[in-house]
Amino acid sequence: MNPRLSVVVPLLNESENLPGLFESLHRGLTGLSAEILFIDDGSRDGSAALIEQCQKTDPRVRLISFARNFGQTAALSAGIEKARGEVIVTLDADGQNDPADIPALLAVLDQGADVACGWRRTRHDPWLSRRLPSAIANRIISWVTGVALHDYGCTLKAFRRSAVEGLRLYGEMHRLIPVWCAWRGAVIREIEVRHHPRAHGRSHYGIGRTFKVLLDLLTAKFFFSFLTSPSHPLGGLGLVFLFLGFLAGLFPILDKFVFNHWAVYRIPFMILSVFLGLLGMQFLALGVLAEILVRIYYENKGEKPYRVKRVVPDDAGPR
Repeated sequence: MNPRLSVVVPLLNESENLPGLFESLHRGLTGLSAEILFIDDGSRDGSAALIEQCQKTDPRVRLISFARNFGQTAALSAGIEKARGEVIVTLDADGQNDPADIPALLAVLDQGADVACGWRRTRHDPWLSRRLPSAIANRIISWVTGVALHDYGCTLKAFRRSAVEGLRLYGEMHRLIPVWCAWRGAVIREIEVRHHPRAHGRSHYGIGRTFKVLLDLLTAKFFFSFLTSPSHPLGGLGLVFLFLGFLAGLFPILDKFVFNHWAVYRIPFMILSVFLGLLGMQFLALGVLAEILVRIYYENKGEKPYRVKRVVPDDAGPR
């Protein structure tokens, strides 16, 4: 029988923090039907061996070991894919997230939410290298996506399986999981959770990851805003460039034949007109190609450009 809850814990070289994590997970999951799925992202400090020892005394523990370091997004993606529970909780292995907050996240789901996100209102991290870039990224992500959260970087989250099933994550997309879920129609809620100082080691992620997240944000925005109609933004840009090219070519013609002037700026304007015209044609052609690729994507995978939440009554009629 599958457990109700799957706790997914990605980790990289956290052998010093694992003993304390085992204890806090044991306390936090008391009375819950749960499995604990550790994703070893290429650790070289004996973390996998410690987890295998824990398996001997706790049958709830499962381990997936990567052949090398693939990153936190890949680890979370593998954990979500292999999880067997109806609810999936993600948790950091460094001891800064508190498993004692898991019941509070589950209570939010029981109240009707599809995703419960932790908010580390009081953070015990360096201000310049961690808290400041995180605050900036949170504001930008909320503004661009329309999904307002205080703390996208908090790994402690709970998801209904239906909210993340079939989700494919790349790059640094794990921070944007709530965005992908919201764009698929999920109800998102945020609650305050505890955040502890790191007891051992140091973070494996620095300020440079913030810029990767912002680049992935642009990709995500394009996918969910224009995936079903990519020719709209691309074709729109093409038409704008064609119009500007027409104006750039029209100006020297009018200046010559209507106003009967001659000036050296006509040749640069004509070159600019040709350049903008070619650029506009390229964007129009790119839009058409993108439309063809989108149709191939949906047809080959048998996917629909929509998601049905429920049918009332569900008469199982023609689909």
